[in-house]
Amino acid sequence: MRAPHTRGAVSVRFDDPGLVSHAGLVAVMRLAEDAGLSDLADELVRLGGSVGANAGAKISSIVAGMAVGADSISDLDVLGHGGMAGLFTGIRASSTVGTFLRWFSMGHVAQLEKLSARLLARLAELTPLLAGADRLGLLDLDSKISQVYGRGKDGAAFGYTGVLGSDAVKVTFTAEPAAPGTGKPGSSSRPRRRGSRAGRQPIAGRRCPSRKPPSTPRRPWSGPVRGRSC
Repeated sequence: MRAPHTRGAVSVRFDDPGLVSHAGLVAVMRLAEDAGLSDLADELVRLGGSVGANAGAKISSIVAGMAVGADSISDLDVLGHGGMAGLFTGIRASSTVGTFLRWFSMGHVAQLEKLSARLLARLAELTPLLAGADRLGLLDLDSKISQVYGRGKDGAAFGYTGVLGSDAVKVTFTAEPAAPGTGKPGSSSRPRRRGSRAGRQPIAGRRCPSRKPPSTPRRPWSGPVRGRSC
């Protein structure tokens, strides 16, 4: 059995205005709205100029796209397919979001970190996302070194590996009896010249989804940083 057309003669489009391919996104974005994602983004993320305008709408579009599987800027086009415009307002085109993302510096990434921590705290209040966090919370900090090319790369530096790169720290917060990996605040990037361990204490403090300062660890656990609890 063979296809009756050549590859170049076949194209597929999802453009029926009465159909929606990701109806479950309504519940996800409703929760994001209740947690104040857009308002927090407008308050905390400030790029300046016309590029930085409407940060809440742009970041909400990015979150929505990621929720339905987008892993690149062009994949965000999925938000404009079918009847999505009838379900959501304020959707930004992938080209607009791409310009927004390319404007970020290391300082703007720090603004996103603050947004992520504040949003996680609100989500924990609205849902049983971190049930048991009032008794014990564990932070797992994993450092990833990625080689980059070009000295103009923001945040890149020579570190202990001897190559030009950036060091990102992925922070995962888990509360017993929640399953490991519940509640991932995201990642933090910093110049690698500081080494993998440098800066982890401030990052851990920012990432704890609690208004209380981190407490003394109740038990040791394996990881890059031992015995860190919230």
